Amino acid sequence: MWTVPHRGITVHMGEMRVGTASWADRMLLESGWYPREANTPAGRLAYYAERFNLVEADTSFYAIPAVETTTAWVHRTPDDFLFNIKAFSLFTGHPTPVTALPRDLRPDRVRPRDLTPQLLDEIWDRFLDALRPLATAGKLGVVLLQFPPWFAYGAAAKRRIAETARRCRPMRVAVELRHASWLAPSNAIDTVEFLCHEDLSFVCVDMPQGHASSLPPVLVATAEPAVMRFHGRSDAWATGDKKEKFRYAYSDEELTAWAGRLRELAEDADQLHVIMNNCCGDQAQRDAQQLAALLERTDAVP
Repeated sequence: MWTVPHRGITVHMGEMRVGTASWADRMLLESGWYPREANTPAGRLAYYAERFNLVEADTSFYAIPAVETTTAWVHRTPDDFLFNIKAFSLFTGHPTPVTALPRDLRPDRVRPRDLTPQLLDEIWDRFLDALRPLATAGKLGVVLLQFPPWFAYGAAAKRRIAETARRCRPMRVAVELRHASWLAPSNAIDTVEFLCHEDLSFVCVDMPQGHASSLPPVLVATAEPAVMRFHGRSDAWATGDKKEKFRYAYSDEELTAWAGRLRELAEDADQLHVIMNNCCGDQAQRDAQQLAALLERTDAVP
């Protein structure tokens, strides 16, 4: 039986929050992690929120949630619970099915360059409206801008990041870059300085290495909060389906080592958000629970 961890881990001047990417992923629902009595959306979110104080909502990447949905999230979680919200795919340059748009705003095609400025503004307004119940209740952590693997370092790309982030203000914004060029030796310092200047949180990652999308596990805090996402280290990262791509169980030794590194990162921020994204079955939940326990023990060491 799982125990309920403390709702926040204080590390020097910073607070550490640990959670997972999604609480309603199909593979998680099929894993048996939720007890039988947690058999409704409300029941599952409440059960999750008893065990973690942070979650990353990924459904917003695929479709803009209804205001009624995010309002329900507010009511189903404790006062200190936070949601990190992944931005709608269209905003970060991902291919987006027409059916993902609100029904009354669907054009024939759906790429940013196919949309009129007025239509794009309206789509943004719908997205931001959906986030306001969370922000008003103090339950919005960050808006996560996850850019696609082909989004390479450059002046135009930096302008795109800054313009997209400004749409979200005054909400806090985190940026996940997925092209190796951003942290190439010739670009890394400029990338970090750019994010610091724009007050954007660099999303630190642990992920498989050796791919065009691979960023090394560089831990740096460029804005509040600091953000870390764990993708696992699957050998099938480039070739597998979603299940195989994220099928990875962190070992005790790996999590213990990461607890030390995360403690150091937390010293540079008022708050650190740690998200386990190795979402295959209930692996993310199990690893997040173990990592939170390690961090609590680490914190207790003189």
